[in-house]
Amino acid sequence: MFPDHVKIPEKFEVKPARLEASKTALIIVDMQNAFAHEKGRLFVPESRKTIEPIKKLLEKARSKNVLLVYTQDWHQKDDPEFNIWGEHAVAGTWEAEIVDELKPSDRDVLVKKLRYDGFYGTYLDDVLRMKKIEKTVIAGTVANICVLHTAGSAAIRGYEVFIPIDCISALYEFDYMSTLRQATFLYRAILTTHDKIDFI
Repeated sequence: MFPDHVKIPEKFEVKPARLEASKTALIIVDMQNAFAHEKGRLFVPESRKTIEPIKKLLEKARSKNVLLVYTQDWHQKDDPEFNIWGEHAVAGTWEAEIVDELKPSDRDVLVKKLRYDGFYGTYLDDVLRMKKIEKTVIAGTVANICVLHTAGSAAIRGYEVFIPIDCISALYEFDYMSTLRQATFLYRAILTTHDKIDFI
């Protein structure tokens, strides 16, 4: 009934991005021990490959005083989401913390969220508005879940969205590719890579 091979409807174009530092936020989605550490209960193996490019992008952003935002899955013990995924990233536990390689500084913004979308029920939009942010660079995991929902929510709120494709990860290649399709087709996100982004 289902085809063995699904044709990708378009060739994705990767573009350079020159972004005004004072009007840009780099949002790192859920690079937590639960997802990006081998001992995490919802470990995404491909996430390990993104740590180095994300780290380089963070360093570049910090050098230009770009607003840095980290989202964290932050669940209570009785969260109904556990009916879908099992218990993970419980508030205050090791799993809920950002992986050591990408630890935030005291200057960075941490957004604790209950659901996939980094904007839903959080102060993320307020922070971006106060800082007069116009463009968002969105990296992290899981691509087709929290990354995509956060990117879509940013676009719907009027922020321009840039996705460095070497800085996102998914459990399956299909999920990764479908994320690129949805982000570009629905939300007009611009695809790039960490080394093609310049903050000016």
